[in-house]
Amino acid sequence: MIAQAPMTAPTALAAVVVAAGSGTRFGGTVPKQYLAHQGQPLICHSLTALLSHAEEIQVQPVIGAGQMELYREAVSAIASLGTLADPVVGGASRQASVLAGLEALAASGFPDDGVVLIHDAARPHLSAALIDRAIAAAKQFGAAVPVLPVTDTVIRAEGDKISERLPREALRLVQTPQAFRFGLILDAHRRAARAGQDFTDDGGLAEAMGHVVHILEGDPDARKITYRQDLSEGQMITRVGTGFDVHAFGPGDHVWLCGVKVPHDRGFIAHSDGDVALHALTDALFGAMSDGDIGRHFPPSDAKWKGAASDQFLAYAVERLRERGGVLDHLDVTIICERPKIGPVADQMRNRVSEIAGIALDAVSVKATTTEQLGFTGRREGIAAMANATIRLPAPKL
Repeated sequence: MIAQAPMTAPTALAAVVVAAGSGTRFGGTVPKQYLAHQGQPLICHSLTALLSHAEEIQVQPVIGAGQMELYREAVSAIASLGTLADPVVGGASRQASVLAGLEALAASGFPDDGVVLIHDAARPHLSAALIDRAIAAAKQFGAAVPVLPVTDTVIRAEGDKISERLPREALRLVQTPQAFRFGLILDAHRRAARAGQDFTDDGGLAEAMGHVVHILEGDPDARKITYRQDLSEGQMITRVGTGFDVHAFGPGDHVWLCGVKVPHDRGFIAHSDGDVALHALTDALFGAMSDGDIGRHFPPSDAKWKGAASDQFLAYAVERLRERGGVLDHLDVTIICERPKIGPVADQMRNRVSEIAGIALDAVSVKATTTEQLGFTGRREGIAAMANATIRLPAPKL
């Protein structure tokens, strides 16, 4: 019989999320951790990442005095993700706030050999990979902080003059979460508090208390939100626009739909080629951008658009979106008619719209329906189309 290796208990994991700041540098009456960033309060991003992690993490928030109502309103949206420990009120400094969180964990019975992450709520983009690296480093070394290399030139200044250029090869930018064996960092914080020493980060405190602090690979996305403009920097807002168009049948032997020439016993009565599908898509895109409509950009009173191919209208709208730094995520059009039949050429239409708009095929939807012989389309007097465009635009600066 082969002897089995003894099972080891998994390491207990916890995180102290420091959100006690008043946002002095940020400005405004509401602390920045409760303002919206990419669709939810800033504090919720870090809490969500920790509560959703593959390993169970006991999450201990630390908030500022008088912030309980703001905190409860903010976290109500993520209540379904897991149980948060009741927040504790922090102190006058970051160090005092971290110690308050550590003491709350100690009071809950968290073990000394567990791993605790100390993270600033002002760093919302906390990836699972960074959490994993921090936990692994704390298990191996006892104390570790994530860092990034310095890419800019660093100087020392005296007044308005450069006094020294520092070699950046050995310099690093320190981030959070910083990770420690719980007993180690709790003891270090208690000793620093008794000595009246104040530190801006936990790795520096642990080092001053005699511990070797290792470094681990940080994350360029884990930037700190410091100023008001940081909330919207790089942020994209999703917007949806709708479009609708109708053209009556007239003499002819084909119609244009989604940039495809479709044989038919009638043609369109129109100033351009009458492609109702592309017109609806173009208007949907203009609508999503709040950029008027197709008639404003391509007025039928202008002779140069007579008989024009409608693919240039959609391509123009897409180009205006990209000039604004926007992204086209999806185009969806429904063609309403009894005849011609759309099904046999729907895939060709999707391919053509994909080419015109410069987006992936799976970001284009072309559908068709009838009105059960009701109305002008039911009487085969013309064709209608309705469309939706889903885009992302850079958030306006606050």
